[in-house]
Amino acid sequence: MAAAGPPPLAGIKVLEFAGLAPGPFCGMLLADAGASVLRIDRAPRGGSSSSGSTPQDWLTRHKASLAVDLKSPRGIRLVRALVARGADVLIDPFRPGVLERLGLGPDDLLPLNPRLVYGRLTGYRRDGRYRDMAGHDINYLAVSGALSLLGRDAEIPHPPVNLLADFAGGGATLFQGVLLALLSRASTGRGQVVEANMVDGASYLATFPRFMLKTPLGALGRGRNLLDGGCPYYDTYATKDEGRYVSVGALEPQFFAALLRGLHLEGQGWESRRYDPDEWPALRRVLADVFRTKTRTEWERVFDGTDACVAPILEYGELETDPAREGDQRPAVTLRGTPCLAVKQQGDAPGDPAIYGQGRGVPGDGYEGAALAPGEGAEDVLRGWFGWAKGKDYNVSDGAFELVNSDSKL
Repeated sequence: MAAAGPPPLAGIKVLEFAGLAPGPFCGMLLADAGASVLRIDRAPRGGSSSSGSTPQDWLTRHKASLAVDLKSPRGIRLVRALVARGADVLIDPFRPGVLERLGLGPDDLLPLNPRLVYGRLTGYRRDGRYRDMAGHDINYLAVSGALSLLGRDAEIPHPPVNLLADFAGGGATLFQGVLLALLSRASTGRGQVVEANMVDGASYLATFPRFMLKTPLGALGRGRNLLDGGCPYYDTYATKDEGRYVSVGALEPQFFAALLRGLHLEGQGWESRRYDPDEWPALRRVLADVFRTKTRTEWERVFDGTDACVAPILEYGELETDPAREGDQRPAVTLRGTPCLAVKQQGDAPGDPAIYGQGRGVPGDGYEGAALAPGEGAEDVLRGWFGWAKGKDYNVSDGAFELVNSDSKL
């Protein structure tokens, strides 16, 4: 096995302004890929790391923190100096205008460093009718149209926690935009502003189901179609043991035939009647009754190794504690030559880095996040980025980092 090369984003320097879930998630994706991510936190009052001014953030792995007083000209100059000296990426998680009013907007920073990729993330569109309103994942998902697709027939729309807008449509979409801008920079030599919002991101994720609305596969209304809970052989079922469930996705004829064999329902005419939506309620009752006759473990013995498209619905508690399950947290993508960083802590004999990631991993193994105290790890990062030393290039006053010598150009 060839030795692994450096992670794909090794050497990329990222300034991430502290915020709530989507911005930190983008920063975590960059950090997991090997970028050096320095979170810019508000300086704790009185120099205490217990200040409540920092948002609750557990998406901190492979990051460090720099505590800055952004109400102080010295704090602003410090951020500007970091950009001017060669930061590659900046993540702005605030409402439009917040960093601009501090003198840290794109028009202020790109002249200092034309190679900077300035990533900013909002919930609503920056130019839309909701741009001045507060919101959360559920609101962005609502106005994107995607929420109207989610939920059972005759029930109200229901969001899947805050996965779709915050993380998929927001943080992961901004991450993609930053990567595209870095790729463009490699040929143009120039950075640019990258804007993502959770409305457009969620809507983009809904491209396929939105197209299906114009076809027989998706035109029956919410919760009545093939892939949204309407079809009984693409659904979930309770088993005999309380609180346990299985998933069924036997769409193709050969998979449906394997499902019927495992349930001992073959030869009852369901093979031909399954295409008729009027037959779906009756088939759902039959499947529900049969699945309740065995425990989830017993159904696993029936269907494991088959093409019936039946799989247990596993909970994170059992994934974390059962080594036989595929619950060891790994990098999101396998890069054979330049793997990302490890999530699960590695022992003295780490596995294949392409699969498990490089390095020692992080406490919590991907199941428990860790808080990052304001200022934690900043001295090492500043030394690594620019060779800065405390007392020579910067000082820490009342918990806030500031430059020793302020360049008047900043």
